[in-house]
Amino acid sequence: MRAHTRQLVAPLWLLSLSALALFATLGAADTTIQSRDTSSTCEDIASAISSASAVFWPPEYYFEEDIEHYISSSSQVSTCSVEPGTAEDVGTILQILGSTNTSFAVKGGGHASNPGFSSTPGVQIAMARFSGVTYDASAGTATIGTGLVWDDVYAALEPYGVNVIGGRVTGVGVAGFTLGGGYSFLSNQYGLTVDTVQAFELVLPNGTVTNVTASNVDLFWALKGGFNNYGIVTQFVLQTYPQGQVWGGSIITVGEVDAIKNATSNFYANVTDPKASIITTFNWLLGVTTIEVNIFYDGPSPPDGIFDEFMAIPAIDQDISTRSFLSLVLSAPSNATTGLRGYFNTVSLYAITPSIMDAIVNETEFWSSTLAVDVPSLFISYDVEPFLPGVFSHGNASAWPPTRAQGVLPLNIYYAYSLPASDALVSQAMQESASFLTQFAVEDGQDVANAPRYPNYAIYTTPLERMYGNNVARLAEIKAQYDPGNLMSLCGGWKF
Repeated sequence: MRAHTRQLVAPLWLLSLSALALFATLGAADTTIQSRDTSSTCEDIASAISSASAVFWPPEYYFEEDIEHYISSSSQVSTCSVEPGTAEDVGTILQILGSTNTSFAVKGGGHASNPGFSSTPGVQIAMARFSGVTYDASAGTATIGTGLVWDDVYAALEPYGVNVIGGRVTGVGVAGFTLGGGYSFLSNQYGLTVDTVQAFELVLPNGTVTNVTASNVDLFWALKGGFNNYGIVTQFVLQTYPQGQVWGGSIITVGEVDAIKNATSNFYANVTDPKASIITTFNWLLGVTTIEVNIFYDGPSPPDGIFDEFMAIPAIDQDISTRSFLSLVLSAPSNATTGLRGYFNTVSLYAITPSIMDAIVNETEFWSSTLAVDVPSLFISYDVEPFLPGVFSHGNASAWPPTRAQGVLPLNIYYAYSLPASDALVSQAMQESASFLTQFAVEDGQDVANAPRYPNYAIYTTPLERMYGNNVARLAEIKAQYDPGNLMSLCGGWKF
């Protein structure tokens, strides 16, 4: 374990101030030019789109809604926002953006954790009007708009007694989650969300609306994990599965670190029932470490023994019951940090062992004590996510994961805070923590030095090869085929 006296590379205040000065210097002149040129582009879009779509300007209400993100550092003040209401209008918008070389962003649910990935000082495309959920009982599929969050999808499908493979906590957007892979409470049974996609409605960079299925081998493969490199996805067709009542909810404890560590590593080592799932989260806020465990069983009650160790731990709050799937997702207090700045980062593991649990707790304590004085409103969270080793066995080849030989357990690292001056310091700390834990896991016997990182959690500095491995070259070739003018480079995100 690392000593709590270790120092960062440079003094904390110097990193923060120098980063703030750099961003201010680089951004001032460019923003003025961008706004003046982009206003004309916004007017061109407003004139060209149909009545199903609309352009909004600051400080209009819908403009503010269109640019807002769960993590405030993921938002930027755009020149205008546009809400397309048809796929054809998306094509029109793309053509105007390309002809004027205007930067833009595409926002689905607004849960992006990397700055500039779904925001821009240019034209903000908000997919809010793509909000339909249509269940086809004969096909066993649901067609889902990319402007939704998973809460909306679960609510729409609940009356039919079916579900799709989606997010585990409230507020997570459908679009980025699906295009990046998608781990679910149901993944041990059915795979990742990308494994259940039957079709993508995609607007290509040339403005053409197309339905991408498995018959289009390259493009279908690339969209399963390749994000927005190939155009703008407006709808997904997902496989549905029967869904009855589930059992679970959340347990919150203070002062029970050892008991939770043991219960979590024992769950991973011993529970093989694919209907059972947990997320163990070590949180630090205001000098107190609290632990939240989200428990899930896909049935009205679990078999004896699966969760007994967790249920026996003294809790300050326990919300466990038989309930609907939607009720369970809504029970997790995951929106408590809404509006703060922050980042995600990740470590890929192959096993949850007692020693790696010790290291994760140590990191929570080390970075909270190191950063607390210098980072106002600091919140630190390490989320441990056990899955069965065969979690990748349910799907076929896809852009992500680049290999399905062994299931990856994605550790989610999340730091939140209040001030822009802390951006560089927090980013550096999170990257150092991920590197430390990766090396610790290697020394502990896990061959994860080159394990693919989960792109939905990876911090913005992560090299493409660390997520997509040998798939990078093929993804770039497909990108060049469908976007020869490189239009999609005008928006943020992972770019091939």
